Amino acid sequence: MEKQKILSKEIIILGLFSFITALSGESTNLALPTISRALLISNNQATWIVQIGLITTTILLVAFGHLGDLISKEFIFLLGGVSFTVGSLINGFTPNFLILLIGRVVQAIGSAMIMANSLGITTEYSTPKTRGTTMSIISMFISVGSISGPALGGVVLSAVSWRWIYLINVPIGLLFSIIGYKVFPLPKLSKTTIEGPLREANWLGQGLFSIGIISLSLSSLFFQSTHGRLLVGMIAFFGGTALTIFSFIQDDHSKNPWISPSVLRNKHFMLSMFALFLAMLTNVASNILLPFYLQSFNGISPLISGLVMILQSAIMLIISPIAGRLSDRIGSSKLIIIGTLVLIASQIGYTFYPLHFSWPLVLFPIILNGIGMGSFLSPNNSMAMSFVEKEFTGVAGSLTSFFRTIGMSLGISISSAVLFGQLPNVRYITPKLGMDFIRAFHNIFWIMAFLAVICLLLSIYAIINGSKKTVS
Repeated sequence: MEKQKILSKEIIILGLFSFITALSGESTNLALPTISRALLISNNQATWIVQIGLITTTILLVAFGHLGDLISKEFIFLLGGVSFTVGSLINGFTPNFLILLIGRVVQAIGSAMIMANSLGITTEYSTPKTRGTTMSIISMFISVGSISGPALGGVVLSAVSWRWIYLINVPIGLLFSIIGYKVFPLPKLSKTTIEGPLREANWLGQGLFSIGIISLSLSSLFFQSTHGRLLVGMIAFFGGTALTIFSFIQDDHSKNPWISPSVLRNKHFMLSMFALFLAMLTNVASNILLPFYLQSFNGISPLISGLVMILQSAIMLIISPIAGRLSDRIGSSKLIIIGTLVLIASQIGYTFYPLHFSWPLVLFPIILNGIGMGSFLSPNNSMAMSFVEKEFTGVAGSLTSFFRTIGMSLGISISSAVLFGQLPNVRYITPKLGMDFIRAFHNIFWIMAFLAVICLLLSIYAIINGSKKTVS
């Protein structure tokens, strides 16, 4: 009961950190063309500024969720805020591309700590009747951050150096961390309390998993190569996939698994996770490619481009709380199906993007995308967490963030590989590419529409099979 007394304060802190991480991510997406020119790297290389952060977060999410369960969710969460702030400082003063990537790794370690424990903390501080509404509040903070990111990024890129999209996080991150340490009821931790879980953890499984994810992500580089490295790319892709799957099997049979077997073998929960994975993979394609279509191909200014990219998050900000409340009243199933159907329609809409810029054709799919994701995310997360025992909410929450993040990571890899694989020897997207770029752009979204259909089928199957398996 003590935890419920400080519900509002904790949700605000969770929301604020969700806000700042979303803000930084969206600002980075918008700034990729500018950073590419400033650091003298290709457009394709610039996507790795986003990709390396997602890979790092993906690798560490489950580990930090498990440590949160064993040590303290609140402690790991707040430690993440500090790491995220330090990484932002490194990014702001980076002298070159390599140091920027290192700073993004440090920033991503913090994001992993935050994401791995936020959903578990939210679940602990809510009841089954309020879970959907509470998660929708967190989604609102994420949406506000996503809205502010392109807007802030557009203003920063138009007025000052791109470095300020990172430097602005430093005072905000410090302030939120200080407030968090005062609000959260942190346990008394000793050296033994921290060293015990670290010493006994399944580091072999973590190593196998890390190598698998890195190999899987790097495979896109070989697929885009102009030197006939398709075979190497396939080996890296399928080898990384196999090693990642094997790491879960190894962990399931280890003495101290990162993931509780009862969670990993929870069919209903895992079906919802795979649906989430496909939804995020589908959604991220537009987030990473729109800046190049708007700025590089059509010459739209960073400020206007940022305002355009705000639209999806603004729609999600409106839809998410409505979807959260409705899921508490009528259940999550209908909203999940409706959201996925709209997501499919949005991806088909992107395939009508024209050679000659047209505002209606550009904006309509973005609006649909926001409606679809806003209707899907909170109800799907609420339904997934309802299948999990309360003592495993931390690792279940980290798995939710894991599938969300790996979906984004692979979505960027697939989008980049398909786009630049169709445009060999192209370092920068320019209007001179003409229909070659447009055809390549359209092909990506036909693939994404197909994946969204699979997401719909998985969601329907999860709903039908999970209707009688709800943990209160």
